[in-house]
Amino acid sequence: MENNHHSNNSNHHDHDDFGDNHVLTSLLTPLRADAFKIDDETKIELITKHFKEIMQILGLDLSDDSLAGTPKRVAKMYVNEIFSGLNPKNKPEITLFENKYKFNEMVMVRNISFYTVCEHHFMPFFGNAHVAYMPNGKVAGLSKINRIVDFYAKRPQVQERLTVQIADEIRTAFGSEDVAVVIEAKHLCVAARGVHDIHSDTVTSKYFGKFNHEDLRNQFLKFLTHGEDK
Repeated sequence: MENNHHSNNSNHHDHDDFGDNHVLTSLLTPLRADAFKIDDETKIELITKHFKEIMQILGLDLSDDSLAGTPKRVAKMYVNEIFSGLNPKNKPEITLFENKYKFNEMVMVRNISFYTVCEHHFMPFFGNAHVAYMPNGKVAGLSKINRIVDFYAKRPQVQERLTVQIADEIRTAFGSEDVAVVIEAKHLCVAARGVHDIHSDTVTSKYFGKFNHEDLRNQFLKFLTHGEDK
């Protein structure tokens, strides 16, 4: 029994270390096989119940008018808004158009703002995504890039995974092997707890195809920083 106790203790500390060090375990969002067997209304009902219990454990008085509706508001926010990207039915549809103008240069959308939640502490991180691709016979509406970023941000995330998921989706949906994604973000789990660093940014990147070549990558990075000093 004593050995088991130590083993469980060690495992607990390992999980704490993973969270505090923001270690990435998978490039796929960890989801159970039965993740969508419960409908959204039932999820809201269950989350409301459990979040109410959390608030009560914290000692909050839910009879107060300011707090009475909080569990339901949080539940609706989780399911319908900030975690709606977990459900594949909410993935944006991408329509491709014939590249009639034979445009074969880089297409880039800078400064796509996003807001997501760190899966280790369920605290927000937010910032800007910069996405570029080389058209391959077909092009897509520019707003679709923003929608893809938003979809993958609306789930518990790790910044490295978010970067790769966006790049993979652009590559698949746009039919181009040449994709670049850079994300700059501030993490409240770093700013509001732990080291309490409010100034640092975290930058991640993913390059596919021709963007692994120095010339095109440098062009992308030049466009990314162009105008920042104005």
